[in-house]
Amino acid sequence: MDTPQENRVVLTNVEARVLGALIEKDATTPDYYPLSLNALVNACNQKNNRDPVMSLDEEAVRTALSSLQQKRLAGPTSSADSRVTKYEHRIQEVFNFTRGESALMCVLLLRGAQTPGELRGRTERLHRFEDLSDVQGTLQRLMQRDPPLVVMLSRQPGTKESRYMHLLSGEVDDAAAPNSVSHGMAADTDRLSSLEEEVANLKNEVEELKRQLASFRKQFE
Repeated sequence: MDTPQENRVVLTNVEARVLGALIEKDATTPDYYPLSLNALVNACNQKNNRDPVMSLDEEAVRTALSSLQQKRLAGPTSSADSRVTKYEHRIQEVFNFTRGESALMCVLLLRGAQTPGELRGRTERLHRFEDLSDVQGTLQRLMQRDPPLVVMLSRQPGTKESRYMHLLSGEVDDAAAPNSVSHGMAADTDRLSSLEEEVANLKNEVEELKRQLASFRKQFE
């Protein structure tokens, strides 16, 4: 039986990016999660593991967070041990995903329509699928939800695999769905992903240390 929340979920492109970024960081950098607004903006605007690359400002992300909170998909944490407001996703409370389902939805939110082969490679940091049939089986379960959360798109000319797209932003027009990058470009991008992710995490750590140092200094002023 579907939940009332599932029926109402229709995300804008910015909301989808914000939600995807929160899910990704929860899984890949738990030490820095939940995220401050600044860290979330940086996560949304990453150049790796994002398609399309966006350039969002704090106001756009804050507006998306407010809408996601109304939809019960994300919001500020209730923790009192931080002077900076931090944000978390609540997708598990709404959809009760398995780890594999969550990983696939995350990558679809961040990179748009993709083939099962691309999804298997790009979810490696989030969840390890044993083989391609495991990916396809998980996609089928998401397609069989009521209402469906994933749709299979028409196969592109000259390709062997069909692409899949999430439906959290509404129905998908095959012609309007973003094209997957070529396999060669995807391979080059994915090889750089881990290094670029580490650099982004270090930047966030430096920002956090700066905030803590400023707070410490104020105690002696």
